[in-house]
Amino acid sequence: MFSKILIANRGEIACRVIKTAKRLGVKTVAVYSDADAGTPHVLQADEAVAIGPAPAAESYLVAERIIQAAKDTGAEAIHPGFGFLSENAGFARAVAEAGLVFIGPPPSAIDAMGDKIESKRLAKAAGVSTVPGSADAITDPEEVVRISNEIGYPVMLKASAGGGGKGMRIAFNDDEARDGLVRAASEAKSSFGDDRVFVEKFVVDPRHIEIQVLADSHGNTVHLFERECSIQRRHQKVVEEAPSPFLDTETRAAMGAQAVALAAAVGYDSAGTVEFIVGPNRDFYFLEMNTRLQVEHPVTELITGLDLVEQMLRVASGEKLSFAQDDLKINGWALECRLYAEDPTRNFSPSIGRLTRYRPPAEKDGVRVDTGVAEGGEVSMFYDPMLAKLCTHGVDRNEAINRMTLALDRFQTRGIRHNLTFLSAIVDHPRHRSGNISTAFIEEEFPDGFANDLLADARMDIIAPVIAARHAANAERDRALAANSALTPPPLVHDYAVLLADVRRDVSVTLDGHGAAVVMNGQTIRVSGDPDPAKLLFEGDVGDIQVAVQIDRDGPGYIITHGGVEARALVLTPEVAELHALMPEKLPPDTSNLLLSPMPGLLKAVMVAAGDTVEPGQALAIVEAMKMENVLRAEKTAEIAAVEAEAGASLAADQVILTFVEG
Repeated sequence: MFSKILIANRGEIACRVIKTAKRLGVKTVAVYSDADAGTPHVLQADEAVAIGPAPAAESYLVAERIIQAAKDTGAEAIHPGFGFLSENAGFARAVAEAGLVFIGPPPSAIDAMGDKIESKRLAKAAGVSTVPGSADAITDPEEVVRISNEIGYPVMLKASAGGGGKGMRIAFNDDEARDGLVRAASEAKSSFGDDRVFVEKFVVDPRHIEIQVLADSHGNTVHLFERECSIQRRHQKVVEEAPSPFLDTETRAAMGAQAVALAAAVGYDSAGTVEFIVGPNRDFYFLEMNTRLQVEHPVTELITGLDLVEQMLRVASGEKLSFAQDDLKINGWALECRLYAEDPTRNFSPSIGRLTRYRPPAEKDGVRVDTGVAEGGEVSMFYDPMLAKLCTHGVDRNEAINRMTLALDRFQTRGIRHNLTFLSAIVDHPRHRSGNISTAFIEEEFPDGFANDLLADARMDIIAPVIAARHAANAERDRALAANSALTPPPLVHDYAVLLADVRRDVSVTLDGHGAAVVMNGQTIRVSGDPDPAKLLFEGDVGDIQVAVQIDRDGPGYIITHGGVEARALVLTPEVAELHALMPEKLPPDTSNLLLSPMPGLLKAVMVAAGDTVEPGQALAIVEAMKMENVLRAEKTAEIAAVEAEAGASLAADQVILTFVEG
């Protein structure tokens, strides 16, 4: 085993590798950009080396600086994590040429599998099922159209060096195929320095299921079963689980055997993942092989009991696998949710800023949190928006889901927008609970985007008693402070009107030392839990239901977060509630004649000028944020009055880019 390793990465994966290294007694070296000075992975490592400015191209993607940092600190090996240089064969070769060990597969395997075009050829030769499509990269839009018509729409335009949903576009017609080629190539060039794009058949209503493989340098290869990764948005995985609720034993064995055969065919060692697209009848096709540790590896660890980072370290140091395929069993069920710095209510636009509060749930009762940020830290525009991976494990799928819903309600994040409520809405969705999912799940179930204020009656029956009890506790505290007395008075009955989602619910609250009795709709509901009105998180029971409800003050009211909902609530006396109903509604300002930036980011291009007339669907501007290009299009026929921001400008959310002539 190594005595010291360097981690050529940042954020949660760097922290993840450090955690295992510490357990094994291996010293660690972190590298960091100017934007990451003082972040958790830097503080947790035994040593840390600065490698350059914030942009990844000037720091985390500069192989020479990373290798020099390893040599200067006496590290024997480099773990690349995922992203950045993790699948760069040139980097792996340079590491070896410097006399260091690359903790990953050999460069030849990275070359073979890292190129999606070449990997498809090799997979086919190894007897692995492949999707129909182009054999080579395409640069001519008309060639894309020809092939697309030959194999039939819809098709996927995919960057050969891509990953993480970047450099990918689905096209349903000739125009979308032409535009998709341009956009996919541009994103690929920006993210990976390689603008090659190929086209393949897009399987309708598919599932995305992948097989984890593990191999050593002594000829031993096993698979660690599958992960279901079908819950995706813009080809970016959002919720993953292991095993898949869709596969049967026969299909699992067949997919595992093909994954092992492909790994053996390219001389693979270390951890890797073979991804498949699976049709409704369980036919499966090779998608790609990721020659690195996957983001979603924790769910495999939870159902197998193996530490994949440890296995990578042992294989890289020359050890044989200590187990065979028959030794591996599936234990229970695991889920993973990716917490992103983005606003689901604004078309998932990235969010940057300071984490004024960041309190993950406790890691107990089957809960695991992999994170790389901390309270007080800054979320920048330079890197991927993922903040953490929240994982749960249970004896079966239902228990894992129930633990996840409660853990999501307990996760406190403030200062930026995030997708916690969206994750809750997905995990607790009846269709997700049934296991009837596909890669189209999000667009089918949230066709008009996500609104996190849709309160079902069942949720209001939980939230209303909790917020009424909290408001009564606030009133009692204020009364005691005003009286300058700590004496406990006889129980007082507080009569309130709780306004949630424009629905009024009349309640009566009686506090005691352990919670409150709330009378609502003629029934008495026991609210048990810590009554401290200063806490932002209420954890306790409403009747016989265990709940977690986050409560923030919002002027005279509250913002409630629970079960996929972020809603405003008012708790008023009955008399004030009658007057409140007479208040006029404040209308939002009219922004119909403005093109606003939906997110903070870089204005990469403006395609129109003052005086131009634009048609619906016409591209107006491109905003780049967190490595993704966002094309802003006209919603109606209009004339451009003025261009308010020039290409190259750094934009704030809602900053005006264009104004239209009124009318």
